[in-house]
Amino acid sequence: MSITKEKKQALIKDFKINEKDTGSSVVQIAILTERINNLTEHFKTNKKDNASKMGLTKMVNNRKKLLSYLKRTNPKSYEETIKKLNIRK
Repeated sequence: MSITKEKKQALIKDFKINEKDTGSSVVQIAILTERINNLTEHFKTNKKDNASKMGLTKMVNNRKKLLSYLKRTNPKSYEETIKKLNIRK
């Protein structure tokens, strides 16, 4: 369900804005998207895992907040991010 350290580092490397960037909104959105995708795969086999569903809902809401912040502050980066991560608006 969780992402590996190597996968997280790869996501940071792909989405970082500068050399020391590890926590910008774009990087956070990419990491949350990966975690959400992993949980949706988990729910295909574990339909009654309600505790994880609650966590998934929190992650989706957090990503939604970050996306709205990014859209408000940097619309160009927002468009690039949703295309790169293949998520809908």
